[in-house]
Amino acid sequence: MPNPTDTAVHHLADDLVDGRTDEFAAEFERWLRLSRRFRAFADAHRQKIRKKLRTAQDPEAQSDVRAELLAAYLLLADRRIELAFEASGSAAGGPDFTVTYRATATFNVEVTRFRGGAASRTQGAPILGKLRQLPPSIANVLLIAIERDAADPYDVAAVVRALRARSEARDEGLFAAHGLAGSRAFQERLRRLSAVILWSEGAAAAARATLWSNSSARIALSEEAARACVASLRAG
Repeated sequence: MPNPTDTAVHHLADDLVDGRTDEFAAEFERWLRLSRRFRAFADAHRQKIRKKLRTAQDPEAQSDVRAELLAAYLLLADRRIELAFEASGSAAGGPDFTVTYRATATFNVEVTRFRGGAASRTQGAPILGKLRQLPPSIANVLLIAIERDAADPYDVAAVVRALRARSEARDEGLFAAHGLAGSRAFQERLRRLSAVILWSEGAAAAARATLWSNSSARIALSEEAARACVASLRAG
């Protein structure tokens, strides 16, 4: 006799992936089956998740959505963490997740992946491309998924120093190309960025996630919340 929970999970997964039968569909159903908290999250946000999966047509876009959902699955393994998905609405272009840690600390997490070659990364991508999505009056974390053996080869501190230097040199074209209204807007938006977490799911546990904290951020990410996020991502 079929297990009612297994049947419910299968129906939820099939609804969210819109009948897909590829490798991701099987992987996603496995996440739902393994985590009751992730299953509740997916059910609560099923319309948003279904839309994201349906509109992700090319492999890069599909990998972007997979990274977001896997990050949610891993973060929710910590019972002290609660997630809201696109709390400001997808049309507003805000961060992917609003995280509540221990029912007290609240911060945003925006998930992205490296795209383009090494040159685009040293010039500030994807940090520059995400600054305009960070709202004020709350801590904001950028979670960068990288396809490497470890999450530490990308030197966030060096990249930020280089971007600040280009801001001081008034390299307005660089910032305008990433949707920012020049160097002054970059400096203002950078102060909204509390931390960057580099995450490589294929790495060994200790190297799977690393944290850079922005000492000039208006609102700092609490050390305890930061440790909890990094530990969840490493445990994956």
